[in-house]
Amino acid sequence: MSLSQLIKPDAVLAALRVNGKKQALQEMSERAALVSGLPARQIFDSILQRERLGSTGVGDGVAIPHGKLPGIKRVFAAFARSPQGVDFQSLDGRPTHLFFLLVAPEDSAGAHLKALARISRLLKNDDFRSRLMQAASARALWDTIREEDARY
Repeated sequence: MSLSQLIKPDAVLAALRVNGKKQALQEMSERAALVSGLPARQIFDSILQRERLGSTGVGDGVAIPHGKLPGIKRVFAAFARSPQGVDFQSLDGRPTHLFFLLVAPEDSAGAHLKALARISRLLKNDDFRSRLMQAASARALWDTIREEDARY
């Protein structure tokens, strides 16, 4: 599953300016709503419900908040970067800078897990994370994601 199929250029936020986890999730949900046509509140509630089970902050400055929604046809994603970092209660206790928000249909365990695995695999690459932090704009971020995705 290609990330560039999941994330549209308009779903990329270059600079989250939030103070906490809930604000980060709200801002990313609003962006996901713009590109998906779904209500931001519905996306936010789905993501927040999953976060209550445990933080999706996986460490190394990365979080992959995700949730499932009834009535949608395909998996979609949004990406956000926080230059200053957000306390996302990550496993390593460090601030989170890179966020991939993933929303999947309620009945699509396979597609959801494949997308999570793809994102996780790409974000294990230190060089990729560094290039994401250095990208100058939302378009440059999307291009970086697309280029890295095409390499694997």
